[in-house]
Amino acid sequence: MKKVLILNGHQYYKGPANGELTNHYIEKAKDFFSKNGFEVKYTHMEKGYEVEEECEKFEWADYVLFQYPVYWMGVPWIAKKYFDETFTQGRHYESDGRSRSDASKTYGTGGLLKGKKYMLSVTYNCPLSEFDNPKGFFDGLSLDQAHVATHKTFEFCGLEPLKTYSVHDIFKGDLDLAKELEKFESVLKENFL
Repeated sequence: MKKVLILNGHQYYKGPANGELTNHYIEKAKDFFSKNGFEVKYTHMEKGYEVEEECEKFEWADYVLFQYPVYWMGVPWIAKKYFDETFTQGRHYESDGRSRSDASKTYGTGGLLKGKKYMLSVTYNCPLSEFDNPKGFFDGLSLDQAHVATHKTFEFCGLEPLKTYSVHDIFKGDLDLAKELEKFESVLKENFL
């Protein structure tokens, strides 16, 4: 049986970030994994966690789905704190990868979670048109390039990326949630089945 850890990185702010959208995606993911025979563990970072238990969840999981809203071009601070506390235990990497006796070993290659995969699923107010656009806010960066710090956090521990899902223009656009959840499910199918 495949095992997946779902991480909810939402952080509550009254008004613009109550968490309803994130919860729709979390519930869709739980339903998808349940229907497809996955064993699921779940962490809602803002509701608290035990660091040791989170380390064990990463060791247990074959896959990680990290669902979060983008705040100020990155993860909410509660998610950064979670990764700082969980990954800094040293259980998911033996070193930074380098070796004094083997120059072929390079920085960032000491991860112990090799063979595991992760998926980012993000919610954005920023329109999709700002990515891959030399005149856009992100100076031509792709969505994944704009999230290099999050990707490199997982990579440092040995995990490999799956296709990223993103929903955009959530405040100023006409969000069709049902249609977006269908797109999300199609990315889940592509990544996990």
